[in-house]
Amino acid sequence: MHDDITLTTGRATRVLTERIWPAVHGTSVPLDVEWHVLPGEPIPPAEGLALAMEPYEVGTPWGPAWGTTWFRLTGAVPAEWAGRTVEAVVDLGFDKNMPGFQCEALVYRPDGSPVKSINPRNQHVPVSDAATGGERVELLLEAASNPVLLDYHPFLVTQEGDTATASPRPLYTTRRMDLAIFETEVHDLALDIEVLLELQAELPTGPRRMRVLQALDDALDVLDLQRIPETAAAARAALADVLASPAEPSAHEISAVGHAHIDSAWLWPVRETIRKVARTTSSMADLIERTDDFVYGMSSAQQYAWVKEHRPEVWARIKDAVASGRFLPLGGMWVESDTVMPSGEALARQFSQGQRFFEREFGLRSHGVWLPDSFGYSPALPQLVRRAGFDWFFTQKISWNQVNVFPHHTFWWEGIDGSRVLTHFPPMDTYNSQLSGEEIAKATHQFRESRRATGSIAPVGWGDGGGGTTREMTGRAKRLADLEGSAKVRWEHPDAFFERAREELTAAGTGDSAVWVGELYLELHRATLTSQHKTKQGNRRNEQLLVEAEAWAATASARTGADYPYDELDALWQQILLLQFHDILPGTSIAWVHREAVAQHAAITAGAQEIIERSLRTLVGEGDTALRANPAVFAQAGVPALGVALAAGPTAASSTLTELPDGGLVLANDLVRVTLDAVGHVTSAIDLATGRDAVAPGREANVLQLHQDFPNKWDAWDVDRFYRNSVTDLREAEKVTATVDDGVAVVTVRRQFSASSVEQTITLAPGSRTLEVAMQTDWHEAEKFLKVAFPLDVRAEHVAAETQFGFHKRVTHTNTSWEAAKFEVSMHKWLLAEEPGFGVGLVNDSSYAYDVTREVSDGGVAPAPGAPDVTTTVRLSLLRAPRFPDPETDQGIQTHRYGLVVGADTAAATEAGATFGARPRELRGATGVEPLVGVAGGVTLSAVKLADDRSGDLVVRVYEALGRRASGTVTVAAPVTAAREVSLIEDDLAEVTLAADGDGVDLTLSPFEVRTLRFTLA
Repeated sequence: MHDDITLTTGRATRVLTERIWPAVHGTSVPLDVEWHVLPGEPIPPAEGLALAMEPYEVGTPWGPAWGTTWFRLTGAVPAEWAGRTVEAVVDLGFDKNMPGFQCEALVYRPDGSPVKSINPRNQHVPVSDAATGGERVELLLEAASNPVLLDYHPFLVTQEGDTATASPRPLYTTRRMDLAIFETEVHDLALDIEVLLELQAELPTGPRRMRVLQALDDALDVLDLQRIPETAAAARAALADVLASPAEPSAHEISAVGHAHIDSAWLWPVRETIRKVARTTSSMADLIERTDDFVYGMSSAQQYAWVKEHRPEVWARIKDAVASGRFLPLGGMWVESDTVMPSGEALARQFSQGQRFFEREFGLRSHGVWLPDSFGYSPALPQLVRRAGFDWFFTQKISWNQVNVFPHHTFWWEGIDGSRVLTHFPPMDTYNSQLSGEEIAKATHQFRESRRATGSIAPVGWGDGGGGTTREMTGRAKRLADLEGSAKVRWEHPDAFFERAREELTAAGTGDSAVWVGELYLELHRATLTSQHKTKQGNRRNEQLLVEAEAWAATASARTGADYPYDELDALWQQILLLQFHDILPGTSIAWVHREAVAQHAAITAGAQEIIERSLRTLVGEGDTALRANPAVFAQAGVPALGVALAAGPTAASSTLTELPDGGLVLANDLVRVTLDAVGHVTSAIDLATGRDAVAPGREANVLQLHQDFPNKWDAWDVDRFYRNSVTDLREAEKVTATVDDGVAVVTVRRQFSASSVEQTITLAPGSRTLEVAMQTDWHEAEKFLKVAFPLDVRAEHVAAETQFGFHKRVTHTNTSWEAAKFEVSMHKWLLAEEPGFGVGLVNDSSYAYDVTREVSDGGVAPAPGAPDVTTTVRLSLLRAPRFPDPETDQGIQTHRYGLVVGADTAAATEAGATFGARPRELRGATGVEPLVGVAGGVTLSAVKLADDRSGDLVVRVYEALGRRASGTVTVAAPVTAAREVSLIEDDLAEVTLAADGDGVDLTLSPFEVRTLRFTLA
């Protein structure tokens, strides 16, 4: 036979697109429309339903950026439509390729009950499954005119990302607001043809493909294009046999779960996310009611809480759907957070706040962590996931890697402490599946565990901006349940998938199971560790303040009986957790979002400070004695960790400051001697005990470096490797001054560059190994990247960088493409470059990124070369200036603090990092305060708080910080009647009861192990 494949597929494609899909709602009448344009922010639905409206003509432009317009649609069902399925069809000016990224609406009945949402891929509204002639129809639409910011030419500079700069012009023009017959048979025919067309495109040329093509031709031969509703059944009959042919017994199995991945903020503000969640969940509840097997999964307790607070009429439908077992709360977290930058305590609260909400509202908990879109995953996470009681972990983001293809899809992920968690990446590489033929085939062909495992997960639905699963997707799933040539699709809770996957991997034996050890580094979006500095600075500050507030409040409660501020702390933590969402903390949202984030962080700071000051006043009493409170988990300034002591008087110790003939300066104390050149760069930093210089010979440290920074795409997200090809060292100093202030050597350096300026205050305190730099930058750059370089005379094979509850080592070489791809990596409060016997640390108060390079000189010429000189250059990332999505990113005054720790090891770096951002508080009162909790041995304190269940029990979290086995003691300076170990989210652990020995508990910890203890106080 002749090859007529393209003839058949071209015919079927055109008929489907131009004739069959339009015929689904081919019979229609226009509805009468009225409208009311709100002048500002949205109003509650009850108010919107009562608005006075004016006549509106379809085709009239509507909706300025971020505006809200209420439409009322009214009409009557024509008598001749009696008994038919009738729907409203609304096109607000949609672009079908922009679901979630442009205008959308939530549809209400006059009584205020929500129906469902409409968006570019979901334009129908059910009216009646068996209409009555003359039946009155009235629907009200709360329509949001959100601007398209990520358009067909993405990443263009736009001012539409904030109400202060957005255009007032109408953005959309309605095309259709009709009442229509829903032709069920035509809709089914459209899905039949679509599924078969997509299937055959993925099949090899052979009998199955040929028979599908012939069936398509046969169906189109009997379809009368002028009488499609009348002949659709006959066309479907011609397709029945090829649709009924079953899948191969060994076909890949896809566990589908409805999904929308609603970003809690991104190219829209939080206030719009609240409405997006209401819109999407209304549609999903409607779809659940209209199907037998569809299940929809939604993460983020915060999003449920928003609906409960702001849209109670939608909340009722969610509650019912969850109770039915088909609306699935997933993930067990407050939001889908970043996991690289938040502290360990913040991640613990993500889990505890999320699980507490789900248990309180629905009587259930999530069994796995669902994070499809965060920008890389911390190597500390496996332990935290397991210690919070979760069984599995899900993401797909690593499929976005620029260079390396990740080798597994279902595997064990091992963290820094050795904990392993069962992990799955969907092989179709998306969290917004449409169940297309291409996606189904990709899942089958790419799945890397086919030797041992049988299936994968497909999150199905329009996402990012919401929308969720459509009836077309559920229709595809029905046809793909058991279809020859395709993977088999079924709607299924992820728990069921992971239970089956665990059995399959366990049966394979440990030696045959796939394991990935260490961080899940995303080879993309590396600049998210630096963009929007004030958002990151607020995060670091407030994480520390809330842990401090908990400790002082717990101490005040135990010592004085003061009320513990449970509600205040919960509210403040929930605000921080929201701001750790994976498009807020990483700095990748619109200006509106970050403007609000900075203001919210300021409010959180004020709230935490108020709790701290109130608790300390209660503890120290009224008096005029000068006291010093230590908020750190290490002793400092003569005050024990989390204690209050008399403020020490003036000390005779002093740093010295010496001017050199060439204009340079020498800052020294009993531990280190630092030399600055005439323009304020560090040319030497000597550890006096060993004589070792931290700075490489002939090099300068604390050198600010400015790079051109214009990535190929994803401006706020990405820094591409070629940025290193051009660099400007900021060497000129406008002014250098030096003095000794209260025993502290102080040098101030001011530099001017481009349109910006920077002032650094460099200090060396008595008894300190840390050369501190406090920096204020007036930043007015565009598409530039500011770093500060420290070329170190250290032969470091690895650089250790703090992560949650420990540190992570990364090699300094680039032997493989995996290492070469890590040219910008993460840190928390400290990093350490070390060789045996000597190390140099860097600490900071608000930075999260650094890079490392190594240079080697051979030291001589053969045949008698000298020892090679190895320089390890570490650079902290300080500021960026991307122009999308926020064209004013980081403009204006920015502050940083960082320090060079001379002669450090992991213990010294850990302590320096912990104390650097937790300076003692000066106050006055009647008496000092003994710490409520103390630790000794190899135990590091992380948190002291009262239990979440409000029992009054004391909860203490500790960990091993140095990566080695350790033993130690936790003591409580209060009468204790019982002590036991609990999970990260404070659940009792079966068969783990600790007997308190007097006021202390002895512990043995493995490397980086986290333990949570619960003490019942007398």
